[in-house]
Amino acid sequence: MAEKKVSLGKEFTKGLIKENPVLRLVLGTCPTLAVSTSVVNALGMGVSAMIVLICSNIVISLLRKVIPSKVRIPVYIVVIASFVTIVQMLVKAFVPALDAALGVYLPLIVVNCIILGRAEAFAGKHSVLASAVDGVGMGIGFTLALCCMAAIREVLGAGTFLAGAQDLLVLFGNNVLNGFNGFTLIKEGSALSPMTVFILAPGGFFTFGLLMACANRLAERSGKPKAELKGCEACPMAGSCSIRADGGACEDGKEEASA
Repeated sequence: MAEKKVSLGKEFTKGLIKENPVLRLVLGTCPTLAVSTSVVNALGMGVSAMIVLICSNIVISLLRKVIPSKVRIPVYIVVIASFVTIVQMLVKAFVPALDAALGVYLPLIVVNCIILGRAEAFAGKHSVLASAVDGVGMGIGFTLALCCMAAIREVLGAGTFLAGAQDLLVLFGNNVLNGFNGFTLIKEGSALSPMTVFILAPGGFFTFGLLMACANRLAERSGKPKAELKGCEACPMAGSCSIRADGGACEDGKEEASA
């Protein structure tokens, strides 16, 4: 497979806004909506996914010339699953409270469309350095999107900011910042009360829509098209999908057609 020359600077910055994996490519929306109820959870998920993304990109790029094309997807999944297992074990050992908060969404990083998509679309075709830079940029973009959503939802929905920060700061010692554990913006007995809907599913979708609109607006100013759900052809795995190869449609497409 021919290796393409790329600009490392552009590969790093594209994941921040222009090709943000969540707000522009509309990937990884399930963990984004599920864990973005607090900034601490969002930060933990974002960093975990970024570590897996960088490491898997590097290994897949190193092996890209020896992996047979017919089995590349299973190989990618094995590589990604290995790093997810390592990250999950580290989180369980050193930040058990975060592991409990993220729950099943931490091991489900294995099937995160962002990580598998970057392996198929980029790491399998480019050098190790370029793949590592792509992983860093996309990982930061994913983390930023998560944290932006979480900040809005936590402040409006719970009246706090960085609640549970001590769960992460424990990594640096038991008495970091004199037991700092976030800010309480709306205290009990106050005339104001949190809008609980923002930490529920409807609030997550509403916040996600607002941030996507903002990302679209910023991208339009730089000459990029709007982010749209285009069906199967927008999927990073479309080229290797057996259903599309048979001339059919994905299950979601069949359901829409029957409806």
